[in-house]
Amino acid sequence: KMGNAESNAYQNHLSRFLPEEQSDIDGLFDTLSGSSGSAGAKNAKAAKKTVTLAALQARQSAHTREPLPEPMTSRLYNGMKSIDLPGRSSGPSEQIAKEQFVIFMSNLLKGNANEKISIIMRMIAKAGGPLKGKQIQEFTEDLITSVVHVLSYRKELKGWSLENTRDFSSGVKALASELLSELRLPDGTKPVGSQLLETNFDQSAIEDWVYRVPQISIFLSVVIRQGLHVLHSLPDQTNDILNLVPHCKGIKGRGVVSLFDIPAIIYINSHLPAEMQHKWQLLFSSRLHGESFSQLCAHIVNKGPCVVIIRDLDGFLFGGFASHSWEVKPQFQGDNRCFLFSVFPTLAVYTYTGYNDHYMYLNHGQQTMPNGLGMGGQHGYFGLWIDSDYGKGHSKAKPRCTTYNSPQLSAKEDFTLDAMEVWAVGDVPESAGRKGKKSILDVDPQAQALLEMAGKSRQSEGLREPMEEDEDDD
Repeated sequence: KMGNAESNAYQNHLSRFLPEEQSDIDGLFDTLSGSSGSAGAKNAKAAKKTVTLAALQARQSAHTREPLPEPMTSRLYNGMKSIDLPGRSSGPSEQIAKEQFVIFMSNLLKGNANEKISIIMRMIAKAGGPLKGKQIQEFTEDLITSVVHVLSYRKELKGWSLENTRDFSSGVKALASELLSELRLPDGTKPVGSQLLETNFDQSAIEDWVYRVPQISIFLSVVIRQGLHVLHSLPDQTNDILNLVPHCKGIKGRGVVSLFDIPAIIYINSHLPAEMQHKWQLLFSSRLHGESFSQLCAHIVNKGPCVVIIRDLDGFLFGGFASHSWEVKPQFQGDNRCFLFSVFPTLAVYTYTGYNDHYMYLNHGQQTMPNGLGMGGQHGYFGLWIDSDYGKGHSKAKPRCTTYNSPQLSAKEDFTLDAMEVWAVGDVPESAGRKGKKSILDVDPQAQALLEMAGKSRQSEGLREPMEEDEDDD
């Protein structure tokens, strides 16, 4: 029989799960241990069921394509193996007992930073002890890769796909680097670059990091739930996983590859106001709708909050979040929820400083005021500016944009636009005139006039959005 101490600890961990969650975990353990024991062992009461690395790997490769990349399967196994059970002979066993399995699930899915940390330490390096920044970087990149891989495998990308988004390999490195920028030494300093990779971090530094970077716990939860296919169908108590990836509308079947990659979508979405994280809808793409400022205005005015992303000719990717509907007027608009961001070569979000309220600006066809789309800074010195003479822009920050404290986002201060997308986030307002199949031109005479001034014919099919088909992208 189990010793009392062991039994109590085990029961405490088990009691964190709802009855239906317990049966889900029991079922997974039985499946895994069934594939690792001989028939004799299964029948013998004395031989307690255990799980081996081979069984975990076999579960993965039983499918034609593994739900989890192999390195992550090994890391999960090392995490399970690291759990010490009272009264058990010391020294790591290659077999994982049910108690270890349950405590692993309980600590990583239901635990606090303190409970997660020793397991995460062993998932980063089998040996434990202080860890080099480089080891933490490899773990973080494996973790992000596994999240993208498993969500794609389980068809949980909600209308996004690896085909309609940018290749995610550079995005994995960029997101890992952004998360690692929160690693601090006990004296509060943040090592950077190559120095970070060679620095040793002890358990308390990594615990502090996991506590302050919620993505680590969320990503681990996704990897366990979707990768091992456990508790995945049961409602999550938090919205963290629910809104990890927003539903994608408006890109399906249009042959467009978004400027965003999956890690960047996850990261930017997490910075949006909570009520806007559930859905993104493509409003404008320069590749679909043409390179014209009046087209841009026609597609984004009065459509609610949205995310703008730009690629310059040097391949830099950057943009901003507009918290209000864009309106054509010679005044600044928006509020302090707006932010600027960079996606490539670095991934980062820059929020308001309180220095001024120059959050967003859109003007067109005016004699006296600048015409274009801007965010942050001031006239002539925007943190992000697209000129109404479409194709030109600037990102001025000497040394930082006053409104958002952002650096220069483009490769060159004055840049040439290569491609642009605008995504409505959250629910598009009713007032956006989506009654039946009317196009923006039917309901917005100003947009129609703009297009006519620009010499665009009204028959252009590209202007009419296939609204209905987009509703079921997921």
